[in-house]
Amino acid sequence: MRRILGLAGLMALAVHAEEKVDLHTVHRIRGEAFDNSRVMEHLFYLTDVHGPRLTNSPGFRAAGAWTAKRLEEYGLVNVKLEKWGPFGRGWSYSKFAADLTEPGYQPLLGFPLAWSPGTGGPLTGEPVLAPMRAEADLARYKGKLRGKIVLIDQPRDTPVRLRGPGRRYAAPDLSDLFFADIPGRRELEPVARTGAPSTRGPAGTPLAIGPVSPRETPSDSEARRRFQARRNEFLKAEGAAAIVSTGTEGDGGTVFATSAGDRDGSRPAPPPAMAITPEHYNRIVRLLEKKIPVKLRFELQAQFHDETLDSFNIVGEIPGGSKKDEVVMIGAHFDSWHGGTGATDNAAGSAVMIEVMRVLKALQLKMDRTVRIALWSGEEQGLLGSKAYVKEHFADPEVMRTTERHGRLAGYFNYDNGTGKIRGVYLQGNDMVRPVFEAWLAPFKDLGADTISIRKTGGTDHLSFDAVGLPGFQFIQDPVEYASRTHHSNMDTYDHVEDTDLRQASAIIASFTYNAATRSEMLPRKPLPKPQPKAQPQREGSRVTGN
Repeated sequence: MRRILGLAGLMALAVHAEEKVDLHTVHRIRGEAFDNSRVMEHLFYLTDVHGPRLTNSPGFRAAGAWTAKRLEEYGLVNVKLEKWGPFGRGWSYSKFAADLTEPGYQPLLGFPLAWSPGTGGPLTGEPVLAPMRAEADLARYKGKLRGKIVLIDQPRDTPVRLRGPGRRYAAPDLSDLFFADIPGRRELEPVARTGAPSTRGPAGTPLAIGPVSPRETPSDSEARRRFQARRNEFLKAEGAAAIVSTGTEGDGGTVFATSAGDRDGSRPAPPPAMAITPEHYNRIVRLLEKKIPVKLRFELQAQFHDETLDSFNIVGEIPGGSKKDEVVMIGAHFDSWHGGTGATDNAAGSAVMIEVMRVLKALQLKMDRTVRIALWSGEEQGLLGSKAYVKEHFADPEVMRTTERHGRLAGYFNYDNGTGKIRGVYLQGNDMVRPVFEAWLAPFKDLGADTISIRKTGGTDHLSFDAVGLPGFQFIQDPVEYASRTHHSNMDTYDHVEDTDLRQASAIIASFTYNAATRSEMLPRKPLPKPQPKAQPQREGSRVTGN
């Protein structure tokens, strides 16, 4: 057995040795990315100037125009805002104020939910605690909510933090990522927030494997939307003045929240809806429990933007040489939620990919294949922009009918897990690329990037490529504060992005891109998946459910 393993190891080393890496060019890329970086300048314009970037909002469109101009300034060609089809109404807000006025004054920390209507001026009212999480809850409050500001969540514990929420991966964490995610492994346990496999990190802290953002199954997501629509319909009929929640989680002034209604306007609109930090929410609940009169005051000026329902992805290219018809793609999602300025989710990824293109152009590197950047919209609503792009350019996953261009995509690299520096790459179940990526990562071991994981990670735009058999990959990144503070929260701002992390990511992705664009062969592919027909709506009585 030892002899067999030894031969296998030698074969692996031989394959590794065959993958050539131009270390001189890697050295130049590292120097440009670290010494002449402009990545934080890109981030500044995408956040402080043009953030947030909720798809189809004015901020999103202004950021798109700025990015297209910047890519052209760097010398990219075929730069365009490529429309991909209807998305729905844009939404933005220009004023939000929330106060507790009785029994004493306190400003309330929070923000409105997307696609919430405005209040039409200052709104003062009495709160009532009416948690609603299932259909049975609605009947309980019938006739009791007219003119009330409805607190729709149960109060939430806010444990005292004995240390900060941010952290890096330690060596044992990264070692665990090497092993395949085999069902039944006792070391793996679910993380409540992500539903992803995990181990225990330092001092027992959960270690999320894969993206740390909460993701739902399509059926769970549709069930949640149906109940949200039903609850909105009920609250409007009952004459509720406004809705207040605590968001999905958070404490210490951090509020995690997204939307209250639908972008296409087909489902009932809610009363004005907002989320506030649980410390403030809990105070209101305690006052109500003690029968002490409470009054709240809100003002929300919100606007729906119906001038266009189409959205766009931002694309641009560096033309290749001898194999210019073959393409290497890099990308990140460009849109964000609106509580902060969309810095870690995902201006950081967009800024890195813009910087990658700048580095490649600044060094005037000769590449055989064309390199194309794509910054996606509608990711937060279900990878909409990248799915539409892949369907138009490469293949329709429902029937798995491929285009000619499907065979000419060398690979796609994605960056979307916050500020965290790159620690390696997920193979997405494609073990054929292991020796390739091992060779490509070797020059960056001194920067902490040397982990190859066979595991599949989800929740972001590489999935649109993987779904049609294209080699699409997401990098392993340090979690830092992504799950604990910035993801979809009011703290998702420029100040929570680490400059050196983005420089390191820019150098690694630029090197990966160069290697893919100059490699003699395209990256190995998994077999083409089977068609994935869209689920048909099912009828429940007279009501149609499903997408």
